[in-house]
Amino acid sequence: MSAANVALIRSMYEAFAKGDAAGVLGRMSPGIVWNEAEGFLYADRNPYVGPDAIGQGIFMRIATEWDGFSVRPEEFLDAGDTVVATGRYTGTYKKTGRTLSAQFAHVWRVEGGMATRFQQYTDTLQSARVAGV
Repeated sequence: MSAANVALIRSMYEAFAKGDAAGVLGRMSPGIVWNEAEGFLYADRNPYVGPDAIGQGIFMRIATEWDGFSVRPEEFLDAGDTVVATGRYTGTYKKTGRTLSAQFAHVWRVEGGMATRFQQYTDTLQSARVAGV
């Protein structure tokens, strides 16, 4: 089942890259618990519970506050019901015009063919500087 879990998580990044938020959110369980890295721009509402909270609290904010924001996974690590994705965020914060290029690690939990938990790790200092906070 772990190969299927990696395929699920990989498909979520592919949907996000295409701007298919519904494709990402539709692969999440109704009770998914999502946590942004402590100190990150969008950690103010942690934990986000459910796809609607994630869509409004994360994806809509990214769509309105960034130009060219991308999440580029570089590696997927298979740990059974846990999948770790590492990669890089890039984009330009609209209010400051500053660009972001930061490494990330995402830890996903999968149950029953759906994403049930998410934990982000990234360079929060760089994102704060880019946002001017």
